[in-house]
Amino acid sequence: MTPLLSVENLSIGFGTFEPVVQNVSFSLNPGETLALVGESGSGKTVTCRAVLRILPRNAQIRSGHILLSCSGQTTDLTTLSERRMRDVRGNQVAMIFQEPMRSLSPLHRIGNQVSEVLWLHRGASEAQARKTVMETFERVGFPDPDRAYRSYPFELSGGMRQRAMIAMAMVAKPDLLIADEPTTALDVTTQAQVLGLIKDLQQETGMGLILVTHDLGVVANMAEQVVVMHRGRVMESGAAAPLLKSPAHPYTRQLFDAAPSIPAQIACPPQTEDHDLILEMDAVSKTYSLRSGSAWRPSIQVQACRGIDLRLPRGKTLAIVGESGSGKTTAARIALGAEPPDPGGAVWFRPVHGEPIAVHDMTRAQRTAFQRQAQMVFQDPYSSLSPRMRVIDALTEPLEIHHIGTGAERRDRAIEMLRQVGLNSDMLQRFPHAFSGGQRQRLSIARAMMLDPSLIVCDEPTSALDVSVQEQILSLLEDIRDRMNLSYLFISHDLAVVARIADEVAVMRQGLIVEQAPPEVLFHNPQHPYTKALIAAQPLADIDRPINLKLVALGAGSPESWPEAFRFSPSVIPSLIDFEPGHKVRCHV
Repeated sequence: MTPLLSVENLSIGFGTFEPVVQNVSFSLNPGETLALVGESGSGKTVTCRAVLRILPRNAQIRSGHILLSCSGQTTDLTTLSERRMRDVRGNQVAMIFQEPMRSLSPLHRIGNQVSEVLWLHRGASEAQARKTVMETFERVGFPDPDRAYRSYPFELSGGMRQRAMIAMAMVAKPDLLIADEPTTALDVTTQAQVLGLIKDLQQETGMGLILVTHDLGVVANMAEQVVVMHRGRVMESGAAAPLLKSPAHPYTRQLFDAAPSIPAQIACPPQTEDHDLILEMDAVSKTYSLRSGSAWRPSIQVQACRGIDLRLPRGKTLAIVGESGSGKTTAARIALGAEPPDPGGAVWFRPVHGEPIAVHDMTRAQRTAFQRQAQMVFQDPYSSLSPRMRVIDALTEPLEIHHIGTGAERRDRAIEMLRQVGLNSDMLQRFPHAFSGGQRQRLSIARAMMLDPSLIVCDEPTSALDVSVQEQILSLLEDIRDRMNLSYLFISHDLAVVARIADEVAVMRQGLIVEQAPPEVLFHNPQHPYTKALIAAQPLADIDRPINLKLVALGAGSPESWPEAFRFSPSVIPSLIDFEPGHKVRCHV
């Protein structure tokens, strides 16, 4: 069989520096999935960008060939003219990028951006393109495809934007799909559904897939071939089954050892009632009014949060898990005072010394003190770091705002924070675009810690990190929490990460908390069908234990498909009851 794609001795360099990719070779057959695995900065993304010839301006392909075989014709993409490459991009070869906010135009609606692929490469009419795009939106898991079609990127959550990128790449059914961390920003249930969708499309069209990922569970569920890269070189490659079961190279074994997983047993600390609470959320709801798309129709009311009651003890970690659009980030923004709750809800913050403060009813002085005590690590590091500020300016800006330290002291603090998150001091003068996605996330964590806060809201802080760096960051967060009595409100879709770091877990769906318990109870005695779906959708680095898509579809589907005790409708919502001590479940008594 003629390979669909053959990369031969590819070397890529920037300027006059040493090559960042050296003599990389691999091949991919039609209908096959090849996984590129490695840490941030190992050359995975640069290698994939070379296939589409969309390298940064100062990067050059120094040697090697990239051969694409489509429709019985083999073409060397390294020598193809730019005009002919435009026919290849999006048509024969499509790419899902890691950071959707950077890749989507903020000035155009999502539907128009996805339809553009069909207009350019398929000659589709506007009506035909809209119909195809709406079908694709439904398949990639948009709960309201029509609303998504009319939305701008900034109106969607990070996970929803990633779904739009996936739809854009898949809508024209290309011969080769390059997916650069395609499910990083997605919750586990949507990830399972999207991976299943990609497999279905491969079977329908014979499409080849290059999957760039640091999630070994995704590799085990998707790949037939695996290429492990480190510092621009191939460390190990071969068929997925033998490589995953018994990796030969020490670096591959190191990646497997660092991969998080839900342990078979979680230590159960003695349950005591915590009276020293740093954060309380009482009956917090949030309703947004969205435009209906017509001046003659009333606005649409969307309830992002409904009756949220949460307690975060000092020095502990409360995790909120759930699919994209479930209200996790909205609840976190309300907790930080960035969004006001609906009337009747309240958020209380208790400093170490002093009386409790109502977060949404503070004086100017209280607000300034609160902002120093509470910080946030955002989900998308690219949009949270200013592209016009060097690293040193981004890190020292919070200290300047709060008039802390001299210039030299601020610089020393910035160097210390970089060291703690695994970066070097010689990076201080760089701009954010010079870093990989994982490195930018580490910069965001360093910036949040600059003011030495007592509460950090972590919105998917490890989703963009490879497994070895993720292990370092989690160890760092745990060490800081234990050493400084720090408290975390931890938002994540990675249940393995939550099982490791959380003291209490709240599961959210469509603005409601459906189950809440310590991790040792929740992960080994789940009661709600949605919680069971989240656990079943967690990919494992075991090729013999694939994701149970039927169980995922049941729990993540409509409440009408759930057992009678858990069903609810907009007018009838069951209460959150005590199933057992410390374990709450939303169900009918």
